[in-house]
Amino acid sequence: MKFSKLIIATLLLSVWGGSMIFADSVAQKVRVVVNGSELDDAGLLQDGKTYLPLRQIAGTLQALVSWDENSKKVTVYKPNVHMFLFQDNVIFGNVNKNNRYTFKVFAQIDNLLTDVAAVKVSISDPYGSEKVIQQQTVNVTKDNFWFRTEDIKYNFDAAGKYSVRFYMKAGDSDEWRQVSEKLITAQ
Repeated sequence: MKFSKLIIATLLLSVWGGSMIFADSVAQKVRVVVNGSELDDAGLLQDGKTYLPLRQIAGTLQALVSWDENSKKVTVYKPNVHMFLFQDNVIFGNVNKNNRYTFKVFAQIDNLLTDVAAVKVSISDPYGSEKVIQQQTVNVTKDNFWFRTEDIKYNFDAAGKYSVRFYMKAGDSDEWRQVSEKLITAQ
C-alpha cells in the first residue's frame, strides 16, 4: 500500500514538474527598458510574439492612450509639447534657492491627433510634493494650440530639481496623462 502511494506521488510530481517547465518555456518574461529606465511590469514573449505593458510604456514616453471598447483598438498619440518658463519677459531655467519667484508657463502644442478636453500644469519640489499651477477645460479640435498660465508665485525653498509638468486629458478619457516635463534647477 505504501509502495503504491509512493508511485502515485512520484508520478504526480513528475507530471506537475513537466507542466511547469513547459509553461515556463511557452511564455518567457522580457525586461523592458525605455530611455535607460527599466519598467516595473515585464513584457512577455510567447510563440515568437512580444507583449508589452502599453500604458506604462506610453506613460514613460509621455504619450496619450485611447481605448475603443467597440472595435477593441488601442491608439497611442504622442503630441509635441514644448514648455517655456518666463519671469517677466525673460526665459529661465535656473533659480536661487530660498527665493520667491513670479513666473508663467507657456506651452506650444502641435502634432495633436486627438481631441483634448482639459489641460493641467503643476510643479513638484525636489521631495515630490506637487502643486497644481493651473487646470483648465479646453475645447481643442485642431492639431495645434498654445497655452499660457496665469502668473504663479512660488517659493524655491530647497536646492535641487523642480519639475514643471504638463498634463492632458483626452476627450474620451477621465485620466490625466503627463505629456511634457521641464526642470528648474535651484542652487
